[in-house]
Amino acid sequence: MSVVGPSRCGFFLSRLRFSLLSRITCVTFGGQMSNLLNYIQPRLERKLGSWAHLHKCLQLKLFYESYCIGVMSYDSRSFDLGKIIGVGDKNDNRVQERSILPLLNFFMVIYVNEIEKFSEIDGKYQNTRYIYLKIVIYKLKFGDSEERARNVIQIDIRIKGALLSGRLDPQCYWYDGELLEMAADLASRLLPAFENSKTGLPHPRVNLRDGVPKNSRTDTCLAGAGTLLVEFGVLSRLIGDPVYEMSARRANKVLWNLRNIKTGLFGHIVDVNSGKWLGDVSGVGAGADSFYEYLLKAYILFGDHTDYIMFNETYSLIKQYMRRGRSHCNSGYGDHPLYVNVDMKSGGTHTTWIDSLQAAFAGIQVLAGDIEEAICTHALYYTIWKKYGVLPERFNWQRMSPDVSFYPLRPEFVEATYLLYQATKNPFYLHVGRDILTSLNNLTRVDCGYATIHSVLDMTTEDRMESFFLAETCKYLFLLFDFDNPVNVQSNKWVFSTEGHLIPMAPWLREASNLWDHGPQDNPSKEAIANSSRANCARIDEERTFGLPLKSQYLNQISSSFGVNFQ
Repeated sequence: MSVVGPSRCGFFLSRLRFSLLSRITCVTFGGQMSNLLNYIQPRLERKLGSWAHLHKCLQLKLFYESYCIGVMSYDSRSFDLGKIIGVGDKNDNRVQERSILPLLNFFMVIYVNEIEKFSEIDGKYQNTRYIYLKIVIYKLKFGDSEERARNVIQIDIRIKGALLSGRLDPQCYWYDGELLEMAADLASRLLPAFENSKTGLPHPRVNLRDGVPKNSRTDTCLAGAGTLLVEFGVLSRLIGDPVYEMSARRANKVLWNLRNIKTGLFGHIVDVNSGKWLGDVSGVGAGADSFYEYLLKAYILFGDHTDYIMFNETYSLIKQYMRRGRSHCNSGYGDHPLYVNVDMKSGGTHTTWIDSLQAAFAGIQVLAGDIEEAICTHALYYTIWKKYGVLPERFNWQRMSPDVSFYPLRPEFVEATYLLYQATKNPFYLHVGRDILTSLNNLTRVDCGYATIHSVLDMTTEDRMESFFLAETCKYLFLLFDFDNPVNVQSNKWVFSTEGHLIPMAPWLREASNLWDHGPQDNPSKEAIANSSRANCARIDEERTFGLPLKSQYLNQISSSFGVNFQ
């Protein structure tokens, strides 16, 4: 859906920019962060291993301006729900499955992203969250005049996840439970995807009024079948009905039993009726990434050790079969570590490309406590970003060039940058965030929004701004620089869903053994608590915190390989 066309809002945006820049003031507090290690810093570490307070203020200025331009552009196209349903070519399924999403996604961007931050800048934003909540409650209906099948995973993680996150917001004290009712209604409309399957794996598409269409396709990706547990589990615990969580858990169990008997790896495309793999590529990028992510996050939220066992075994096999390069990130000799796509039957290299969604794997490694590996995974994608200014959708690591060259403003690399900064507090990742923000404004910004890059080779753009740009890319950039944000101050009390929705780590979510004996959680405690799981994270040494996370010689190695200059 196009939201970045001609500048019909230029006058308003110019006034908005002036308002933002005039109301935010920045003061330096002693210059750069001090280096706590007594050694002479190499040039790269002097440049990238420190961060001035003034830089934070300048980045937040730029972010506020950029985000508000995007929000107001989106608003101009999505305020009237009637203009959203049915937008696009009726023969284009890619447009159809997204046409229902923009209004709710736009609202939840504001709602979950703490719009009070904008209220501090400009009074006109004080009531935005309330207004858009009312629009969603009174105008968004599921199944009315529904003619098309919708993508099950996208409806679940985007819309239902947003409704549940809004329901669990501690500041949501003035409404009558409509968000939870809408989430339950939507989930019931997704259940036929499971019930009409011969294996328990969900069909990829479902009509929200009529169920699974006759003669619909039955092939789905690993992530499409296995990335439903968090939202379905939270809903089951909120309303006291296990059917939703059990459906998602059954699908995960079916997938687990379909692993290759020799390697233990998953394929990437499976038939939901026969249970046969139709695609034997095994990787950690598109079509698979969120499956691994949700095995780990389900354990963090619900405390079911089965989820952790499945994740831990899978992660070990991923490192065994997919990892290439030197054995350790910051020591030894050899090529820079890289996770490649392999054949699920043999573990041999299957393709010579990696994709931009794989950048999120560094964030999963952070949550798993494998910080050193996350540092190396992230460094690879940062180098590709520096080479082109953005990330191409697919990059061929053998030919050192893009295989698929567009960039639709994806959030995965930004998310990994944010999580690594939270884990290490290394200012290097603030420099990365500044590079990202600078590239977005210099290369993708247009009069009324931000445009998809059609080709990273010539930086031509498309008249399209995906909803995840506001819902995730901007959110993680904002949180990266907003050091005192409550989400950052109490980061051990929250989990981000795969779509960037906040879910509190509340005690009632982890009481799985006797949950269903107590009935629905009509008024669950909204107080978030720290995960009671025992920490097993491998600590990184102080040099990685106050110097470069990836040692200078290894950063120079990868930059030389890609023809990138970090100096």
